[in-house]
Amino acid sequence: MNDEERLAVARDMVEAWNTLDWERVVGLFAPDGVLHSVMQEPLTGREAIRNRLTVLTDGLERLSLQIRAMGVIGGRVFMERLDVFDVRGSHGEVPVVGVLTIRDGLVTEWLEYYDRATLLRGMGLAQDFAA
Repeated sequence: MNDEERLAVARDMVEAWNTLDWERVVGLFAPDGVLHSVMQEPLTGREAIRNRLTVLTDGLERLSLQIRAMGVIGGRVFMERLDVFDVRGSHGEVPVVGVLTIRDGLVTEWLEYYDRATLLRGMGLAQDFAA
């Protein structure tokens, strides 16, 4: 894949999140793809990712992944963004950096870097749902 193709897959993934199309999100991962919020254990495989999305999106009313900068370095897509969301009456905004490895049109690894406490506060949670 060339860099433009990688960026197109990343943009498609962002659009799937923004439209709350969870099956499309899962389908953009390779069958053995990894989603790793680095402060937690990585999720490997589409079923594990689907299960986490079920928990993560419970009560989600709105989500907007707002891209601030995106580019390819060393064959990986780096994405700086602001995630803005409303969930169960709470409003949150979390700065995030994502690093995606994309092969054959699918995400094989997605690393997420953000402050977990900021995410939980924005979700109106007093404790971590994934501990």
